[in-house]
Amino acid sequence: MTVFKTFWQVVKRYKGTIIGFTIMLVIFGTINMSSNDVTSTFKESKPDIIIVNNDNTTLSNDLVSYFKETANIIDVKNTERAIDDAIFYRDASYVIYIPDGYEESILNGGNGNIEIKSSGDYTSNLAEMLLTRYIKTIKVLSKEYSDKTTLLSKVNSVLDENSKVELTTKINTTELTRLSRYYNFASYTLIAVILFIICLVLSSFNKENTRKRIIVSSMDYKKHNKYILIASSLYSLFVVILYTILAFIIFGSLTFSERGLLYILNTFIFSFVALCMALFISTLVKSKEAVSGIVNVVALSQAFLCGAFIPTMWLPESVIKIAHLLPAYWYINTNDFLAELEVLSFTNLKPIWINMLILIGFAVIFIILNNIASRKKMVSWDVNGVI
Repeated sequence: MTVFKTFWQVVKRYKGTIIGFTIMLVIFGTINMSSNDVTSTFKESKPDIIIVNNDNTTLSNDLVSYFKETANIIDVKNTERAIDDAIFYRDASYVIYIPDGYEESILNGGNGNIEIKSSGDYTSNLAEMLLTRYIKTIKVLSKEYSDKTTLLSKVNSVLDENSKVELTTKINTTELTRLSRYYNFASYTLIAVILFIICLVLSSFNKENTRKRIIVSSMDYKKHNKYILIASSLYSLFVVILYTILAFIIFGSLTFSERGLLYILNTFIFSFVALCMALFISTLVKSKEAVSGIVNVVALSQAFLCGAFIPTMWLPESVIKIAHLLPAYWYINTNDFLAELEVLSFTNLKPIWINMLILIGFAVIFIILNNIASRKKMVSWDVNGVI
C-alpha cells in the first residue's frame, strides 16, 4: 500500500502535464474532421486529347464523334509546336493523328494507320484504351458489313454497351480514416505522457535516502518492481480510458464497434509497452532534469519515423526500415490496416494479431532489461558501501 499511495501522490503533482498532452491530442488528433461524406458513386474520368483529322471522311468523322462522348477534345492550333506545348503543359495528354486514307484502310481490313503522341501519364493510357477499343471493333465488323452506314450503326451499337460500375463496400472509410489518424497521433501523446509521468514518479523512488530504505527493507527488488509495475499499469489504464472517452465524444458509436474495439485493444497493448519502456528508462536515469530530454527524444523520434505525424505512405523506404525497430510502427501499422480492411474475420485479421504479438514482445524485452538493470544497480549500491 505504501508504494501505491506514494505513486499516486506524486502523479497528482503532474496532473497539469497530463491535461496538457490530452489537450494536444484533442487539437491535433481531430484535424481534418469537416467532411462526413461516404463515397457511394463512381464518376468516369475523361482524358484531354487532341485530334488531327487529315482524312475528313464518314468513318474518320465517326471516330471524332466517338471521342467527343468519351473524352475532352482540346482545340489548339494545328501546328506541331502548338501540339507539343499542349502536351508539355498538360493541357492535353494524348494526340490522335487520323491520316489521309484512314477510311479506305479500314474498309480494306486494315487498322487505319493512326499515329499517336502521348504524355505517358494515366489519362493518356485511358485514351489509348478507348482508341484501341474503337479500332478493334470497327476492324472486326468491317469484315461483315461493307456498307458504311450499316457498319457505323453496328459499331456504335457495340460501343454503347457500357459497363455499370457499382461500389459494393459498405464501410464508412472516411470515418475510419479519421479514427485511425486520431489513434495514430495518440501514439505520440501516450508515449509522452506515460514515459514523462512514470519516469518523474519513479525518480522520486530513486532518491538516495529513499533508495537506501528500500534496499535495507525486507522487500527484494523483484517484489518492488512488481508493485511499481502494477501501479504504473493502473495509471496507463487510466490514460487509455481517458483517450477512449475522448474518442467516443468525437466519433460516437464507431468507437465501440467491432473495429473500434480492435483500436482500443491495440492502444491498450501499446500503452503497456510504453509503461514497460518507462520503467526501464527510470531505472537507468535518476535525474529529473534528464527525463524531459529523454522523453522528447523517444516520443518525437517514434512520432516522426513511424507515421504519427506524417502518414507512412509518404515516408521514404529507408525511414520505414528503421521504423520497424520501434514499437510505434507496429501500433500505427495496425491502425492503418484496420481503416482499409473490408471484412473482419479471423483470417483477415492475421496481420493485426502478428503486430500485437510483436508489441507484446517489445514489452517483455523491456521488462527483462529492467530486471537486469535493477539487479545490477542494487549490487552497485552494495559494492559502493551504501548499505
